[in-house]
Amino acid sequence: MKADLRTLLQRELLVGDGAMGTYLYQLGFPVGISYEEFNLTKPEVIIDVHRRYCEAGARLLETNTFSASRERLAKYGLENEVKAINREGVKLARQAGGDDAFIIGAVGSVRGARRTSLTLEEIAESFQEQLEALLEEDPDGILLETFYEFDEIQVALETVRKMSELPVICQFATEVSGVTKDGITMDEAFNRLLAQGADVVGFNCHSGPMGLLRAMEKLQPIEHVFSVYPNAGLPGYIDGKFTYTATPEYFAEAALRFAKLGARIIGGCCGTTPEHIAAISAALQNYKPGEAAADVKPVKPIAVKEPQAPGLQAEGGGEAAEGTKSSPNLVELVRQRRTVIVELDPPRGLSVATFMKGARVLKDAGVDSITMADNSLAMTRMSNIATGFMVKEKLGIPPLLHVACRDRNLIGTQAHLMGLHAMGIDHLLCITGDPAKFGDLPGSSSVYDLNSIGLIKMAKQLNEGTSHSGKALKHKANFVIGAALDPNVKYLDKAVGRMEKKIEAGADYFMTQPVYDPAMVERLYHATRHIEAPIFLGIMPLISGRNAEFLHNEVPGIRIPDDVRKRMSGLEQEEGRRMGIQIAKELLDMALPYFNGFYFMTPMLYYEMTAELTRYVHKQPGGATS
Repeated sequence: MKADLRTLLQRELLVGDGAMGTYLYQLGFPVGISYEEFNLTKPEVIIDVHRRYCEAGARLLETNTFSASRERLAKYGLENEVKAINREGVKLARQAGGDDAFIIGAVGSVRGARRTSLTLEEIAESFQEQLEALLEEDPDGILLETFYEFDEIQVALETVRKMSELPVICQFATEVSGVTKDGITMDEAFNRLLAQGADVVGFNCHSGPMGLLRAMEKLQPIEHVFSVYPNAGLPGYIDGKFTYTATPEYFAEAALRFAKLGARIIGGCCGTTPEHIAAISAALQNYKPGEAAADVKPVKPIAVKEPQAPGLQAEGGGEAAEGTKSSPNLVELVRQRRTVIVELDPPRGLSVATFMKGARVLKDAGVDSITMADNSLAMTRMSNIATGFMVKEKLGIPPLLHVACRDRNLIGTQAHLMGLHAMGIDHLLCITGDPAKFGDLPGSSSVYDLNSIGLIKMAKQLNEGTSHSGKALKHKANFVIGAALDPNVKYLDKAVGRMEKKIEAGADYFMTQPVYDPAMVERLYHATRHIEAPIFLGIMPLISGRNAEFLHNEVPGIRIPDDVRKRMSGLEQEEGRRMGIQIAKELLDMALPYFNGFYFMTPMLYYEMTAELTRYVHKQPGGATS
């Protein structure tokens, strides 16, 4: 006979399962369809996924019903299949799990991350319909997951409690801000949910292990049963496919930290696979809740209020308006002398004071251009067209703007480029952009009418006096077109092949993802010697041990050697930044004979760090070989 779930959670730690939707995607099933419909049309596939998670060590199985509410199924014309899909979801999970697993009916937010016109009463009716179907098949509990607003999860919990006494798990999707989208602190939200009948509270989705660890650390000491299901890091979007970075080994380490902080249910969300769950299960096999974990070192959170984008995230003779002027051509400049580009992210708020102060410090350090990301990591920031114009006009610093394909359709993208031309901002970095659903406004849409190569072609056509539609324009733009290069890949020759395609499309220069391995610098140089387009080598100084682990394990396109991570291990605050600068200078010493162009990424607005690296480059004698 299966133990009572509530009683078991008081004395044991349970391993949850991993992702369903993104795992089906990895198995080859396309996006844009209802994976919940598979309960009816491909039951053998769903049973197989559940079984794989059971074999990996999961003891809690979520039903494949996360988006099986009337409103969310209506997108696929399945609004009349709510009962059948939810009932089958429980049956299939039980068939796979047998007596070895607890079957938890999964219910996702009706709103998701979007504001809808539905009233709370209508939302309650939707929850009731879905829950009635789930409860008919007698699951072992209910999981309310990926909620962004307290008022909606409260309605969902109230609905459950009117219908059942089963255990209920309530989970928020969160940033590190520590508040729900409707302004309730997480501590208050959790306490109120527990008082209203929740048995377990916790976090899932939206963030990888590091983000959820930081969110947990902000809470009051956890004395209740807590659950955590992180994503497998941040998603990358490469060649039309979503990929995730975090390895099973990294999840094993994170699981011990989650357990130490008080989590009793630990599983995985988007991007996780049976391999991740197997690693969690193995790591927690001998762990007993409440025991001291001397091998797990407590880490103080980084004292920064907002997450910053770590540089590039995804692949990816005109007349300007009167009174503006074009910037010096960086491609010509880097062929003559060492040239430094520094990335400084636009503010996430409405004040530009700190950003402009940093830009001024960088100017004094001798930067040749300040580059600004285009809402990288899909985190909303002030428009870089505005901040770029300010540093150009107020400080006289040449701006280099990232232009992402994610946020604008073809019309908006061409209009954006035409506006840049009118302001005399002529240096671009064309990238695909990070998926919107994993940013701070996950209800927004990713457009992707173009990829990075298509965007390069569009800018090139404007240089030729032709619009994307083929219409002749009265003038020609003068864009100097940059492209992203990720050298941190398994097959460097394939990355070089993609460079060649971008050059064929019109790219004039390349900026790389951050490089931390000195051996990679030399390999990159030799692999690209035949390419005439200049390469600006990307370097982002590390600021702490935790920062190094996050970048290595959760951010696509970044790999940090073991010896570098060991040197950073345990270092925080000023001590960590000093070591980060030292490591970056050692890398520069290796790179200076090979490259003339350098692209420094300012971490967490610590612009003094990239200013120091800029001064260091300009003090060194000689220049790179060609």
